[in-house]
Amino acid sequence: MYHPSRILNYEKLSSHGNIEGRKIVLEILEAGLKAADPYYNILKLVRRIDNKLIIGCREFEPPGDPKSGDLIIELDKVGSIYVVGAAKGVQSAAKALEDILGDRLTDGHVIAKKGDEKILNRIKVTFGAHPVPDEDCVKGAQAIYEIAKKVRKGDVVFTLSGNGGSSLLTLPLPGISVEDVRELTYMMQVERGVPTEDLNIIRNHIDLLKVGRMSILMKDALQIHILLWDAGDPLPSKTGLSSYDRLLTQNRWLHALPDSTTFKDAYNVLKKWDVLDKIPQSIRRHIEEADPKYETPKIDDFKDINFRVFGVLPRRGPIIEASKKAEALGYTPIILTEWLQAEAREAGKVIACIAKNIEFSEKPFKPPCVLLTTGELIVTVGNSRGVGGRNQEFTLSAAFQIRGSKKVVIGAVDTDGTDGPGTQFVKEYGQIPCLAGGLVDGYTAEEAEKRGINIFEELKNHNSTIPLLKLDDGIITTQGVSLGDLGVTLILK
Repeated sequence: MYHPSRILNYEKLSSHGNIEGRKIVLEILEAGLKAADPYYNILKLVRRIDNKLIIGCREFEPPGDPKSGDLIIELDKVGSIYVVGAAKGVQSAAKALEDILGDRLTDGHVIAKKGDEKILNRIKVTFGAHPVPDEDCVKGAQAIYEIAKKVRKGDVVFTLSGNGGSSLLTLPLPGISVEDVRELTYMMQVERGVPTEDLNIIRNHIDLLKVGRMSILMKDALQIHILLWDAGDPLPSKTGLSSYDRLLTQNRWLHALPDSTTFKDAYNVLKKWDVLDKIPQSIRRHIEEADPKYETPKIDDFKDINFRVFGVLPRRGPIIEASKKAEALGYTPIILTEWLQAEAREAGKVIACIAKNIEFSEKPFKPPCVLLTTGELIVTVGNSRGVGGRNQEFTLSAAFQIRGSKKVVIGAVDTDGTDGPGTQFVKEYGQIPCLAGGLVDGYTAEEAEKRGINIFEELKNHNSTIPLLKLDDGIITTQGVSLGDLGVTLILK
């Protein structure tokens, strides 16, 4: 099931250019990528001892949880046990539960992203499309819906929620087709670069399972909500609310928990992005009618549900582990930003310029050092139909700026292993891998020129995958959970 390394093409990536620097950057990226695997953390959270199931780990509790502490379940005193969920990398989490529960697991269904390798035995898997949903997403969501309807009092349900779930878990309300949802998603997120948090407000209001609806269907069961995310936002709260309260009152993307938005919010998002007249009429009509019976569940709807919440993947995990690895290798780690949200090409230029300044003037940091960034980069593609992704554009753009450098190497990946849509929208290239990101150095731009590859034109067309593959600079990894992008910029002494 588990590969010794998440990076699958290490040899090719480290066979050319600045070989010393490439190997260092790959080691640091690998450490960060491994921090986005939930399997072993779920083994810490859920333990089976004889006839008892013990659920609890302070590390994974959201601060402020009023039910803090271990939950002990006598397995001969409960009914059926189910596992349901949808997220990028969800299979790794489900596999842990499968291994723990063994023959006590009654049934389960999860929706994973297409391209993932099937690793589950007892829990069924549907592979759906992301970031734009397809019919397979609907089939998987329908299977979860059927399980939710048969849950009874005395049963136990484990839910798995995380990044990617807003596309993978798609079961449109009557009168709205999956094609309508596809059109909405592509127009807003791919063509216009609308942030996921805005798009989710609309998607939450046109679905049968999202943001708490699934939990309401299973309200008679004991529910264990496992978030493939952080137990608590490490950033300080401006509201004074605890992490637990924020999860239940400010949520718009963890689909086992209540929603914080309304039909009015959804309408305002459509106006904000000037798409009211452009989205499918079925969706516009539904949002404008704002029928109260279709409003999303709020925290008050959860007051009679017996549930616990745990977050098994600290959001800072990848950048912290990358920082530790850099230090262990003898390089000063500098975390430049933990929320880099900018157009990928521009971000690549800026980080590369900072690296060059360090190389030549030893300011603002003294080499040898490693600059680390995380967050969620943006690619606004418009009408382009190129194949690529955020971290690929970031690195390819940076290659221009560091041309000729013998000291700078830059790598970046999406921690889920699939950087952007990949080949989902473009078929003419045939079967090519969906990259996790890219790796470039001071020799990359010159090598591209020798091979007749026009990086500038490829970036204009958002076609970053093809040049990276031709240059053996595209990073291929196993799929995992998305904890954001991870950028590693090495400046050698």
